[in-house]
Amino acid sequence: MTETFGVQDSVELAVVERGGFVESRHAGSAVVLNPGGDIVARLGNPDALILPRSSLKPLQAVAVVTAGAALEGERLALATASHHGTDRHAAVVRDMLAAVGLTEDVLGCPASWPSDTAARDAMVRDHLEPAAVRHNCSGKHAAMLSACVATGWDTHGYLDPVHPLQLHIREVIERLTGEKIAATVIDGCGAPVHALTLTGLARGIHRVGTSSERSPFALHRVAGALVRTVRENPWTIHGPGQSDTVMIERYGVFSKLGAEGVQIMVAPDGTTVALKTLDGSLRAAPLVALQLLANAGAITSADAVEAAALPMFAVQGGGQDVGRIRATV
Repeated sequence: MTETFGVQDSVELAVVERGGFVESRHAGSAVVLNPGGDIVARLGNPDALILPRSSLKPLQAVAVVTAGAALEGERLALATASHHGTDRHAAVVRDMLAAVGLTEDVLGCPASWPSDTAARDAMVRDHLEPAAVRHNCSGKHAAMLSACVATGWDTHGYLDPVHPLQLHIREVIERLTGEKIAATVIDGCGAPVHALTLTGLARGIHRVGTSSERSPFALHRVAGALVRTVRENPWTIHGPGQSDTVMIERYGVFSKLGAEGVQIMVAPDGTTVALKTLDGSLRAAPLVALQLLANAGAITSADAVEAAALPMFAVQGGGQDVGRIRATV
């Protein structure tokens, strides 16, 4: 069986403190690349395989545009999102589909309630049912379908790993990461997700995060436009008050979480972090990534301190802050 790194290959990344008592510890692996793409820090075993989950979306988004999907602005940003299903998110996804003559019933992701509480409450009040357009990956799926229409590929079976679109995505991922895909399984949304090393993921994300829209190569022009668009529209990639959106708004990084404790982050100067917590928890992941960027000199230590004080990293007790999640890298 193919598997990720084990306990013996992990290092402590963060602790959870409650009233001065260290209640939990998050261990994992991480790698940091400098602006030139060289490894400057290794924690644990970043050469072990992981499933990047939604941290793979930036590479998938670049692939679908190079396959023919005509996406710009908010639509391009939604292609790489793990959004919270707000009305605003859903409207853009519907627009993406309508632009190629499709409706939301062709989406292959599961019907879902919004992760956004207000949006879910409004749907309940209106006696609406869960919908695929509210799934956090619906933007990625709409982008995949857009590519199929543009290229003339069948929209049925677009999630099959041997569908021409998925084969193209696989090829682009291998080009950007410099690795051969070790295994392919099915992600939570029904799309293929590919096993890579953390180092390979970091290299792929670094290439995306440092690409120029003026590059002579289409792949890099698309990547540059994707990162710029997400930074200009941080609400798209996650949601109001959510970690990726907050990290982008406050610190100008390109940030993308993935399920099971995966986090990638690219600083404005190109310094790149990829990490995975062994227990699959995401609660400390963005804070650890920011601290690793600060350790590398890509953001200020003051920014890292400010981030550690954000409400999302507070530990609650009796309705009050009684502790913090704290990065230990």
